[in-house]
Amino acid sequence: MKVAILLSLFTLTGTFAMSEPTESLEKASFGGGCFWCIEPFFEQLKGVESVVSGYQGGNVDNPTYNEVTSGKTGHAEVVQVSYDPAIITYIDLLEVFFDIHDPTTLNRQGADRGTQYRSSILYNTDEQKAQAEAAIKKLTADGVFSKPIVTKVEPAGVFYSAEGYHQDYFSKNPNAAYCRLVIAPKLKKIQLREDLLKN
Repeated sequence: MKVAILLSLFTLTGTFAMSEPTESLEKASFGGGCFWCIEPFFEQLKGVESVVSGYQGGNVDNPTYNEVTSGKTGHAEVVQVSYDPAIITYIDLLEVFFDIHDPTTLNRQGADRGTQYRSSILYNTDEQKAQAEAAIKKLTADGVFSKPIVTKVEPAGVFYSAEGYHQDYFSKNPNAAYCRLVIAPKLKKIQLREDLLKN
């Protein structure tokens, strides 16, 4: 993918130091429309221990799905990725994020509209923030997308896990209309770097 080649340059040029091997997991959160659509991609990646769908970036405690979809809580539908930085880097996760959704549509992915579907990177550390902003700057400078990137880089804040029926939605409901018509074609269309995938 065009994003893959570009963002891999970060590690090749030494723009950011590689993390030292560690036994502890790190967390990264991404919003790219409906969380059902982005969860399956991150679950395929080696070094990723878990992917949890949830809500983040809002101003209401313990929001429900109905509250978030109203657009009134300020939350985005996100996935929180727990990963081993000794196996997969944050730059790799950013690459996947920009490959699997359209970062140029404001508060919209396909038919899903509203601030809860915004393109967003929710950072947990200053390093994640710097890498996210640098990635957007690089993609913009190189004209990877034909329209301006509108991805919001925002503090992670509290993560609220979504209701149980949202977790692993695609794998549990492959015959549901949304899965057949939206998610399955997307999974076939978008090819991730083979070296990032689990065997």
